[in-house]
Amino acid sequence: MKELLFDILAILRRSEVLDAKALAQLVRKHNENISDVSKHCAKKKLYPFYLRFKENHPEEWQALHIDSALEEKLISCIRMKPRRSASGVATVTVLTKPWQCKNNCLYCPNDIRMPKSYLTDEPACQRAERNYFDPYLQVASRMKALHEMGHPTDKIELIILGGTWCDYPQSYRVWYIAELFQALCDTTEQRKQRIDERKAWYEQLGISAQSDTLKRATEQLQARVSSHEISYNQAIRHLYQESSAWIRVSEGQQAPFSRVFDLHKRNESCAHRVVGLVIETRPDTITCDNLREIRRLGATKIQIGIQSLHEHTLALNGRKNEVQQATRAFELLRIFGFKIHAHLMANLYGASPDDDKRDYNLLVHDERFLPDEIKLYPCALVDGTGLVHHHQNGTWRPYTYEQLVDVLCSCMYDTPDYVRISRMIRDISAQDILVGNKLTNLRQMVEQHAQASGKPIREIRYREIGTHDFNPNTLAMTETAYRSTHTQEFFLQWKDQHERIAGFLRLSLPDESYVKAHENELPIRCGEAMIREVHVYGAVAHLHKRSQGAQHLGLGKKLIERACEIAKSAGYSHMNVISAIGTREYYRKQGFSDAGLYQQRSL
Repeated sequence: MKELLFDILAILRRSEVLDAKALAQLVRKHNENISDVSKHCAKKKLYPFYLRFKENHPEEWQALHIDSALEEKLISCIRMKPRRSASGVATVTVLTKPWQCKNNCLYCPNDIRMPKSYLTDEPACQRAERNYFDPYLQVASRMKALHEMGHPTDKIELIILGGTWCDYPQSYRVWYIAELFQALCDTTEQRKQRIDERKAWYEQLGISAQSDTLKRATEQLQARVSSHEISYNQAIRHLYQESSAWIRVSEGQQAPFSRVFDLHKRNESCAHRVVGLVIETRPDTITCDNLREIRRLGATKIQIGIQSLHEHTLALNGRKNEVQQATRAFELLRIFGFKIHAHLMANLYGASPDDDKRDYNLLVHDERFLPDEIKLYPCALVDGTGLVHHHQNGTWRPYTYEQLVDVLCSCMYDTPDYVRISRMIRDISAQDILVGNKLTNLRQMVEQHAQASGKPIREIRYREIGTHDFNPNTLAMTETAYRSTHTQEFFLQWKDQHERIAGFLRLSLPDESYVKAHENELPIRCGEAMIREVHVYGAVAHLHKRSQGAQHLGLGKKLIERACEIAKSAGYSHMNVISAIGTREYYRKQGFSDAGLYQQRSL
């Protein structure tokens, strides 16, 4: 590994190109004469080796005379999966523990080792199970992995997946958030100590984190669920809510709001700041009271499972949510300032390709909805679901590859420039999918087909500058205005000459009549505008340091100033921003003051 690292440095000193292909060839060359495969070099081992070498051999490292520019080139070369932090933040995904679900959707997996709809083989699920579904342990594990892959972890977006958030007891929800922030506020040494203590606690209670052990312990019960002899909820009650070990665990999974607020304050200036907190829930749980609590906990974005906007399709698939509930959910989420991340499924039982296209068009163009971000993925057949029966009797079939690509391409063309399609597949392993799409590169295939058509693609993810080089002098700010049911929306974006997006801002101007009519329910008052999101792209820049990406060029500040100008000229007296805990300091520097659920600036 040392020789390989030195060879890489020598190539970089000569300013020669060392892209992913060239690096792979260099690694293969080093492995040619090593017969023991266990001693082979690999790219994934390079970054951890570099860190250990620099820390354990400081004199030898200094003797190499590596300046900051050369070290940055080295890091960029050996960093694993660079796109993981290309959006401007490092993402940490965690799962809540298995819990009962109020729905029993036809397509939904029933893995009793997981929260409803998730499967054990999904990467985030594997990590959650290895860590007892403990939020602290999951964050610590993911942070370690990101560090070893070469990703900065000073700006973190926390994504909480699993069962419907609002269905869990409030005491658990508060504790869960507190543990997430505790893990990010602790020092490395504190984390090591807490990890050992926490794991020992679970083991003493008889809770296992070994996949093989858990599989053996649950396989008979899982078989009964898969054959529909008992329900998923009955199995979950037996395994978790009636288990003496898990009852004792639950007794320790409680915390007061005061602990969360104390950790929020610490996180404002700690080394790993939360710049986004995302929770997942259903439309029917979106109420003013729930949103107030979610906001108090620090959340800034809501993932909401819509799946379909056709009442008949929802009913056929056992989805109890109604379109009216979705309409109300979008209305409240936007007024409260949250970013809205909607889930939509293609190829549901009872739907057709034309239905899916119409559904998507309605979602992104009808004033009642208009999400900011979308997970758009095809329905796949998983064993043990109610959909298996319909496949067996021929009443449901997966779309052909051509049909699926046609639907997804149509949706991409239909997407406005203020919407981001974040995903086109679930992380379900091919072995778990009986029939349906198994291509892990489905999005890439769709984009290739879409590009070949010559039609413009405006959705955000396709246009992100990401890891590309760009000239800041070519950037220009543009504005897109659009209406929702009760707000005037503005999407401000920085674009270069290739239409690539370097940063954006979402501004909402609530209708005065709506705010007046609901003033006893809402956290805002008449005359208050809302910045719902400010995001600048580019490889994650360390706090207070300039990077080669779009961050720290003053782009965010200029977006904020323009948003304030728009709101002021429209007659608004104050600007609110739904700031994340780790961005409060930044907004204070832009003239905002803490004001309850938001930060506020007078116009």
